[in-house]
Amino acid sequence: MAGVGAAPPAGLLLRPATASDLDAVVLIERVSFSDPPWSRRSFASLLDDPRVRFTVACAPAAGGGGNAVVGYMVMWLVADEAELANLAVAPARRREGIGRYLLDSAMAEALAGGAKSLYLEVRESNVAARALYGGRGFLAVGRRSAYYRNPTEDALLLRYRPPQVGRGAVS
Repeated sequence: MAGVGAAPPAGLLLRPATASDLDAVVLIERVSFSDPPWSRRSFASLLDDPRVRFTVACAPAAGGGGNAVVGYMVMWLVADEAELANLAVAPARRREGIGRYLLDSAMAEALAGGAKSLYLEVRESNVAARALYGGRGFLAVGRRSAYYRNPTEDALLLRYRPPQVGRGAVS
C-alpha cells in the first residue's frame, strides 16, 4: 500500500464513533450524498455491531472548543472480505488529506481483521474519489447499472487486494 501509514493531517484524530457523534455524522452525510442519505437510526444501529468499523475523524474546533467531527467511514468485515460502505468528509475540510487518512485506516483495519479483499462502490462521475481509490491500488472489477438514483448513474465496483508476500500483486 504505497503511501499508506503517512502521518495524519495536523491535529486529526481517528476514533470509534459514539452516539454523541451521530448528529455531526448525519449532517456530513446529508451534504455529501445526493441519493437518499443514511438516517440517524441507520448510523446508530452500527455502533454496537462487532462486524462494523465505524470511525470518525476529529479535528480541533474553531475557537478552541474541543474537537469536532470532520469526517467518518463505515466498513463491514465479514469472513475474509471487507466492504467500505461509506466515507465522507465535511465540505469545508475537503482536500486536506482527511479522506485519504480515513481510507488508509480502513485498509489497515481490513487487513488486520483478516480481509483478503476490500470492496467499495463509487459513482462513475466521482473523479476525486476514483483518483483517491486508484492511488491506493483499488481496481475496477464490475459495474452496477443505475445503482445511484439522484441522479441516475452507474456505480463502479472497486476491489483492493493486498500484495501476497513473495508473489507480487494479486488482481
